[in-house]
Amino acid sequence: PAAPPIFDAPYKGRQVESTNVLAFLEVIQSDFARLESETSDAEHTAAEDHTKFMGDAEADLQAKNGDITTKGNAKTSKEVDLQTAFSDLELAQSELDAALAYYDKLRPSCIGAAEGEGGRSGFSERVRRREEEIAALREALDILTGQTVVGGPDSLYSSVDGGNRGWDVGITADTGR
Repeated sequence: PAAPPIFDAPYKGRQVESTNVLAFLEVIQSDFARLESETSDAEHTAAEDHTKFMGDAEADLQAKNGDITTKGNAKTSKEVDLQTAFSDLELAQSELDAALAYYDKLRPSCIGAAEGEGGRSGFSERVRRREEEIAALREALDILTGQTVVGGPDSLYSSVDGGNRGWDVGITADTGR
């Protein structure tokens, strides 16, 4: 084709920039080499990270399996302890029930008899009987020491001077005290 009429000189293209294709190919080649080097380095780093991660994961898995075993053994031990505690509880409860049954059996003979007399409570009845017993013992002591003279129909059976018992075997009250 012929040159367009507006040009004064024949068209020769861009001669100065004609080396740009080779420069462009060189840039592409250097970029490719750089990209290949970066990709190789990244793959190498990723492989090392993966290897390290797999080692850490394996160690973690072994530690967790060890924990599972340890905690399983502890659980079994605690279950055995729990069963032992329940057995001990049942035994103690049966012993307590037996003791309470025995207590309920003995209680009426110790407390119930005193509570039933005259409508008094057990404590006040026991206090009253204790005071009567102390008074009777003091009276007996006075009679035996000769501080009280026994008179009346009961004096016939007294072992103190004046009573008829003991004369036939030579027992007399000691009046020297």
